[in-house]
Parts: sequence; structure tokens; C-alpha cells
Amino acid sequence: MHYEGRIFRPPNEADSILLQVTVGCSHNGCRFCGMYREKSFRVRSDDDIRRDIDDACRQFPQIGRVFLCDGDALAMQHDRLVRVLEAIRSGLPNVIRVSTYANAKSISQKTDAQLVELRELNVKLFHTGLESGDDETLRRMQKPGNAQFHVEQVRRAQAAGIKSFVTVLLGLGGVERSSEHAFGTAHVLTQMNPSSVGALSLMVIPRTPLHMDAERGDFTLPDAKGMLLELRTMLERTEMRGMFYANHASNYLPIRARLPRDRDEALAQLDAALEGRAALKPEWMRAY
Repeated sequence: MHYEGRIFRPPNEADSILLQVTVGCSHNGCRFCGMYREKSFRVRSDDDIRRDIDDACRQFPQIGRVFLCDGDALAMQHDRLVRVLEAIRSGLPNVIRVSTYANAKSISQKTDAQLVELRELNVKLFHTGLESGDDETLRRMQKPGNAQFHVEQVRRAQAAGIKSFVTVLLGLGGVERSSEHAFGTAHVLTQMNPSSVGALSLMVIPRTPLHMDAERGDFTLPDAKGMLLELRTMLERTEMRGMFYANHASNYLPIRARLPRDRDEALAQLDAALEGRAALKPEWMRAY
């Protein structure tokens, strides 16, 4: 299979076939993100995608999941995306789930009927980056759409039968808006009620606009305690029925909780860390 540039996928897609249908991200303007800076967005040709599907049929006939790369597969014209999904279903009959990154703007460009059609073609999960429930933080980070727009689009996907794994970034509001970011994110996650949430800790990536902000003193990243306090607020105040993961390589303390069942246990873990009774991951072990 052929890939153009670096390929990114969520941690839980480690065992999926990675099929690159687009190159880069159609927005590619979030100030904190360095994933696709070296790429200009485009949809790969039908022939190239078809060759990769044929390769997958030969190499991975028993694998049951496909993840569509890069950052914005939903930006494809709907009929082309349908043809890709039909080819996957035809050539890889063992595939029971197709997933992809799906930003709110791209979801909004699909009609309700089109979302249902995607679900009927085995698209069962969208990985959606909310990042923050605080509108001012979203604006500062140049993330398209306000918090309510993200809620509406995740709900539309859920209504079509497509589950959502929603990611948020601890520390994204900086020290200045840490509280607003944490409380706002908890409120928005409650409105979304996604099947899963992944909380990552922001690491300022060199050569991104946010890195330049930090170098000028215009953005200050919360320290480890600040990150844990944000996570505690989110866990305490998010009312949802699903998994809340904070076990990414970037996080200081791995947390995995099914809400609401495991809330008290997770909060006790965080309190132990905040009080110095539990060790945190050292900086050298953290990763993007």
C-alpha cells in the first residue's frame, strides 16, 4: 500500500487497515496542530485508492477494520466516498467497521440521508476533535465552528447510527482560560453524550503558530498540576454514559473510566496525584 507523507491514526485504530483516501487536512489552520503542515490538501485519485484497496485485499484479508486517512476523508464528494466504501465491502468482506477522522464542518456538509448511507456502508465511528468546549479558546486556536456547532454535528452523526469518539485537549486554553476551558468542555461533552472521550494533554509542537505564541509569551501552558485539575473538572462534571480515556502518551496520569460507574475511583486517583501520593509520568516519557 502507498502512503503520501506521514500517516496519523488514533491509538485504538492500531489494528486497522489504514487506507489513505485524502492527503492532509482541508482546514489545516488550527494553531496547535502540526500534523499536516507539510501537505496541501487534496483527494487522492480513484485509481490510487483502488490500487490500495486491492493491495489490502491481498495482504490483509482477515482484518475486520479500516481507518480512512488523512485528516478529512469526509471532505470527499459523497458519491466518490460511497464508491470507496462499496469497494471495501466487496473486496474485504470481513471488515465490520470503517472509521475516520471527521471534523464538525465536514459532517455538516453531509445531509442526514447521506450520513445514514455511510452507516449502511459500515461507517460506524467518527473520531471528532472537539478540543475545547470554550468558544473563546476555539476562536483563539482557529478551530472552525463554535461549541454548539460541534454538539449539533456530533448529534446528527449519532442520529444516523454513527458513534463518536470525541477528543479534547487539556491545557488548550492556556493558564489564562484554564477554568473556562475545563468547565465549558465538561458542559459540551454532557450535551454530546458520545460513546467515548479521549482527553490528551497539549504539548506545544515546534514550528506551529502556537509555539510562536508561547515563544513570545502570548500563551502559557498549564503545568502538570494545572492539567490534572482540568481533567478532574471534566471527569467530575461530564454527565455521559460511555468511556472516558485519559491514557494517551501525552498524559501525566493514565486514567480509564466508564462513566458514570467509575467516576469516584477516577477522581480518587486524580486526588492522590494532586496531593503527591501517586507518581506522575516524567516529562521525558511523554509523547505527542
